[in-house]
Amino acid sequence: MSVPQRNTRLRHLIKATTWRVIGTLDTVLLSWFITGDGLTGIKIGIAEVVTKMLLYYAHERLWFKLNIGPDGLTLDSKRRHLLKTITWRVLGSSDTMVLSWVISGNPFTGLKIGGAELVTKMILYYLHERVWYRLDFGLPSRHNEPAA
Repeated sequence: MSVPQRNTRLRHLIKATTWRVIGTLDTVLLSWFITGDGLTGIKIGIAEVVTKMLLYYAHERLWFKLNIGPDGLTLDSKRRHLLKTITWRVLGSSDTMVLSWVISGNPFTGLKIGGAELVTKMILYYLHERVWYRLDFGLPSRHNEPAA
């Protein structure tokens, strides 16, 4: 079944927004904990909202066009989500490291925050992917697909 492009674009936009809320809260809390300064955490979180929204949307569109996964090339949904998690985390943590370095003025602070994110965000992103996989919003119904 063909899905209108506007539906998939809206899905990706909403998915990007929900992830950014989760991701920003995680970054703010980690930054606050690592620097000991809540304002620095908020500055880093605010700065990455724009960069991460753009990067995440581009990442989603790229993965959609690659057609790797349950309906495309042979890669089950869990492996697809794990691979998406890894590629996104490399991109996202690199962005956070640079932003944290610039905002804090300390490259080691950027490395600490980015390193902590590798763990927390991999878990959060994988769970986010699994939830969105189960939602049909913007996609044809998957009632004929076996449970993943």
